[in-house]
Amino acid sequence: MNRINTLHLFGKLDQQLISLLQSLRSADWNKPTLARKWTVKDIAAHLLDGNLRTLSMLRDGYFGVRPNDFTYGGLVAYLNDLNASWVQAYQRISPALLIQQLETSGREYHHYLSTLDPDAKAAFSVAWAGEVESKNWFHIAREYTEKWHHQMQIREAVGAPLLLSAEWYAPVLQTFMRALPHAYRDVHAQKGTTVMVIIDGEAGGTWCIQRMDDCWLFSGTPGKATAIVHISHLDAWKIFTKGLSFDEARERSQTEGDQELAEVALRLIAVMA
Repeated sequence: MNRINTLHLFGKLDQQLISLLQSLRSADWNKPTLARKWTVKDIAAHLLDGNLRTLSMLRDGYFGVRPNDFTYGGLVAYLNDLNASWVQAYQRISPALLIQQLETSGREYHHYLSTLDPDAKAAFSVAWAGEVESKNWFHIAREYTEKWHHQMQIREAVGAPLLLSAEWYAPVLQTFMRALPHAYRDVHAQKGTTVMVIIDGEAGGTWCIQRMDDCWLFSGTPGKATAIVHISHLDAWKIFTKGLSFDEARERSQTEGDQELAEVALRLIAVMA
C-alpha cells in the first residue's frame, strides 16, 4: 500500500471552511448535523479544538489532562470527555470569534504538520486502523480525514456544495480503507478467502483483502472474490464515520457472494468511537 499524501490539502481545505462559515446566517449555526448531538457551531468549535490540542500536545509538549486508561475503550472515553467539555465551553463564544480563531490556528497547525518527517514515528498511532505504531504521513492523513468529514457534516447541514471531487475525497477513502483488514480481525475464514469493497464515483476505487494463515491482508484484485460489497460514494464517508447506522448502510449497499462476510465491511469505523 502506497503512502497517502495529504499535507498539501490542509491549507486549501481550511480556506473552504472559513469561506463557508463566513457565509452562514445566524440560524445556520444552530442547525443539527450528522454528528448527532452537535450543531454546526459545535462542529466548528470541535475543529478549533483539534488545531489547538495538536499544537499544545505535539508542538509544545503540553498534555494537560492525561488519560488514565490507555486501552482503546479508555482512550475513546477520554477523547469523548475532552470533546464534550470543549464544545460546552464554546457555546459562550461568538461565531465571529470562532472563525477568527479557526483561521489563525489553522495556519499554525498546518505549519507544524509541515515540520514533521513523514516517515518518522508518529506521536499517536492510528488506532482505528489497528496500528500500535504509525508513521507521520498516516497520522497526517488521519487528521485530514477528520477535518474533511467534519466540514462535510457542516456542509450537508446547511445545504452547501459537498467536497466530493477526487482531489478532496479520494485521499479520505484511501485512508479509511487502511482499516479494512482490521475490520475483519475477528472474522475466521479459510485461507485464500477474499473480500472486495467497491466504492463508485470519481474518488472511489476497489480494495481487496485476503485471509492468510492467521490474519487478513491487502491483496491484488482476485479473479473471483468470495464476497463483494458495493457502496455509493455518497454513503461511504457517512458509513465509516458513524453517520449511518449498520442497518441503514446495509439497506443502501449491495452485496455479491457471501453476504454475511461482505457486510462486515459496513461496520468499518474510521474515527475513534
